[in-house]
Amino acid sequence: MHARSPRAHPPACLGIEAGGTRTTATWIEAAGQPSPPAPFGPANLKLLTDPQLLEHLRAIAATFPQPAAVGIGMAGARTPADQARLRHAAQTVWPQAVCVATHDLDTALAAASIDLTQPRVLVLSGTGSCCYGRGSASQTARVGGWGHLLGDQGSAYDIGLQALRQVVEAWDLTQLWGTLGCSLLEHLHLNEPDQLVGWIHAATGKGPIAALAPVVFRAAARRDPLARAILDTAVLSLARGAVACARRLAPPRHAVQFVLAGGVLLGQPGFARAVGREILKQWPTGRVTRLGAPGSLGAARLALDAWHSEHCDPEFVAAGVSPAVEPGILPGGKFGRSRVVWTRTPGGETPAATDDAAILPKTTRLSPTEERHPKSMGLDRLTSGAAVDLLLNEDARIPAAIRRLKPRLHRALRLIHRALSTGGRLMYVGAGTSGRLGVLDASECPPTFRTPPEWVQGIIAGGAEAVFRAVEGAEDDLPAGRRAMEFRNVGRRDVVVGIAASGRTPFVWGALAEARQRGAATMLICFNPHLTFAPGHRPDVVLAPAIGPELLTGSTRLKAGTATKLILNLLTTLTMVRLGKVVSNLMVDLNPANAKLRDRAIRITRELTGADEATAREGLIRCGWIVKNAVKALTPRSRRQRQA
Repeated sequence: MHARSPRAHPPACLGIEAGGTRTTATWIEAAGQPSPPAPFGPANLKLLTDPQLLEHLRAIAATFPQPAAVGIGMAGARTPADQARLRHAAQTVWPQAVCVATHDLDTALAAASIDLTQPRVLVLSGTGSCCYGRGSASQTARVGGWGHLLGDQGSAYDIGLQALRQVVEAWDLTQLWGTLGCSLLEHLHLNEPDQLVGWIHAATGKGPIAALAPVVFRAAARRDPLARAILDTAVLSLARGAVACARRLAPPRHAVQFVLAGGVLLGQPGFARAVGREILKQWPTGRVTRLGAPGSLGAARLALDAWHSEHCDPEFVAAGVSPAVEPGILPGGKFGRSRVVWTRTPGGETPAATDDAAILPKTTRLSPTEERHPKSMGLDRLTSGAAVDLLLNEDARIPAAIRRLKPRLHRALRLIHRALSTGGRLMYVGAGTSGRLGVLDASECPPTFRTPPEWVQGIIAGGAEAVFRAVEGAEDDLPAGRRAMEFRNVGRRDVVVGIAASGRTPFVWGALAEARQRGAATMLICFNPHLTFAPGHRPDVVLAPAIGPELLTGSTRLKAGTATKLILNLLTTLTMVRLGKVVSNLMVDLNPANAKLRDRAIRITRELTGADEATAREGLIRCGWIVKNAVKALTPRSRRQRQA
């Protein structure tokens, strides 16, 4: 027997997986312990110049120590020439390291815990989609991966695009706007279908359309037939691609391992189960698992393998590359194949017999928001110190003015609580500053209280563009306010809150009139106590605190804006308290989506349970970082009974 070269100690290595949505990097110490994946920006080799590629890799290199080996899997590195280009860039950035360059499908497959002696097929559905397999004797097969213009069936982009196309087609053919269409407009902060044209022309790349996929999944979970039909088609597309890939690697009835990967399949377990079942229906001897590790870990494993091949026994395979097969076929129910059934949106036609001008309230005198304030006549001549005192003293009067409306606030809270606890929604409608404040408050509810995005919505005249810049004429378009309610499918369970500093914004009154006609509860927040309402058009609750004129005449972003923010804070915060999303003064339903919020979740859990930091973190991880569930799991039953 020939002598074998001694095995060197495992080195520190870096694994990088880069795709069209993001890049992640995993560092493995010499002892073999991987770090949590570190996020970086997106990267597709086809879309990067050589200087951009080097800049991207150098940004990653600056974050980590010098590795002994680097593995990179990058989207777009399809051909040997592509991979040679990527390898050359990596060796420029890490000249002392062993460099492995391949595509992101290879690194994802290397991250899977599967038996490497059997044919295996990676089924990827993320922003894009592809099926990629490896068999014996380095045999490979690929189905898909042509990009969003030529393929990507079953991807997030494909799901989002099909949703847009099908709701628009149904509208053209039937003038019916279903639940999925309402959800898409809500997600995009658009008020009516015509605004989709401008949005899709302004959307750059495939990311914005791919971001619509979660909207389709939420609609399918609510049994929207069109959303379910779109997902059924995506299931079939992915399964057909996986089986076609398997046929190139193994004869029929041969054992093949299918690994489900990508943000769609990993983030939507029900969809993954449906794809798994469809694959096994077509390839009964297969085994389906979900990828349980990041592709960057697979890249690190390939790097470790390459380093050992250069420095040690050529037959050595890095520990951890091919562990035992994970058990399990994915169980569960399929997305139902259902005929698309449309229902006409209540009040689907804009009422024709209504004189729009008659809807607007009258004002018995000039609105205070347009009056001149006697104390600020010399504002342009005041010293900075005097001007600061003037503005703060004026703002200090606002809480007392709001406090005088406590009975009306109490009624508003009752209506909102009833709506959100019975399947309804809270919708803020406004223009300009008022609309932006409604959008702001609505956008803060999901991270603060873990509410579904549709629970609290902000609708601004002019749509999403108006959040960042003025849209001329949008606030004067009363029919557009009506259409915004029509295409959000407002109904009797909902509460619509109009926000208008003067109390007379036509867009807001169009929305309030349509909402009232559909049976929704209505409210108005304004700063004009001199309004008289047309018969049948007084909102259920009117909150009109008397805060007086603005120090800068007509600039309602000042006192009116501050007062609006205070009122919206009261409405959503106290409603969420009543809905059980607060214990003591702690947010037990926050969504810990970043490091700061995860630290807060740990502190809240410790405060309510007395657990130490490690126990609180472990409990939160077990409960999917849902604080309320972790608190319940870590609190002894006897203590919970005493608290009750």
